[in-house]
Amino acid sequence: MAVWEGKKYKMEKSEGFDDYMKALGVGMVLRKLGNSISPTVELVKNGDEYTFNTLSTFKNTTIKFKLGEEFDEETVDGRMVKSVCTFDGNKLIHEQKGEKPTTIVREFTATDLTATMTAGNAKCVRYYKAV
Repeated sequence: MAVWEGKKYKMEKSEGFDDYMKALGVGMVLRKLGNSISPTVELVKNGDEYTFNTLSTFKNTTIKFKLGEEFDEETVDGRMVKSVCTFDGNKLIHEQKGEKPTTIVREFTATDLTATMTAGNAKCVRYYKAV
């Protein structure tokens, strides 16, 4: 059983998120809102399909994917991207291809989740604790 199975992770702190959102072209109002939210996330596996849920007071989102298979995704800020997710050990690597390509690397442990998001030269790290 993977360390993340059956767990939810609540964000505790974030570094560089405003610069990351700026690099994606997110407007000031949505950036202020994004910076004020502490989402809870969970990854669920059902057979060979994964579901990644993000729950917040702003917007709940769900993506479903199979490892290594491209899928269409609408990001929280409304961009339409082609995404591919793969695992490297306990790291879920989420590549978003579109006008502004991004990479999200989520590293899971039994007690923590660290999400490192990169868009161009902007990098953000978000820290979560298992709840």
